Amino acid sequence: MSHANGHQDGAGGSPAKTDVLVNAGLGVVFALGAAFTAYMLIRSWGGAYWLYTTAVSAVVCGLALLRGRRRAWPPVAGLVVAAGAVAGSLAADLPREPSPTTALALAVLIGSSLRSLPVPSAVAVAAGGAAVTAFGWSAGPTAPMALATLLVVGGFVAGSALRAVDLVRRSGAPGAGSPPTGRPRW
Repeated sequence: MSHANGHQDGAGGSPAKTDVLVNAGLGVVFALGAAFTAYMLIRSWGGAYWLYTTAVSAVVCGLALLRGRRRAWPPVAGLVVAAGAVAGSLAADLPREPSPTTALALAVLIGSSLRSLPVPSAVAVAAGGAAVTAFGWSAGPTAPMALATLLVVGGFVAGSALRAVDLVRRSGAPGAGSPPTGRPRW
């Protein structure tokens, strides 16, 4: 059976079930990453800073789990929250944001946007992701910022590659697999 979002039921199960499993896996990774980051901040910085970074991570990770096809508000909200967190950490002389978990959530949001949003919206989200990452580097290089940059670049690459695969499948090129049916996501 084909669905309006372009997926087809088959050996892999329904798209809704796959989406639930992917989001459940992402949720576990996000929770473990936030817990590990909080633990490391408690051990190294002490105080209550871990509450700030964990709250930022929870919001951006939650937005990443709310992403959907042709939905622009979760990535835009995630970029706004991450930019605010970077500004707050710079102003208060705290450990640099985005934390690795927040950066992973941003990578998911950016990749999903590049794959499924209309081109102008996808480009705007990608530019926002690059700007937030560059803003994080503004106070100098750190290992967490290098990791955040790698994660966000991974989101750019994965989202662009998946969009290209979708375009090839939609074109019906030989060997590209069965084209998705329904209205295109872009």
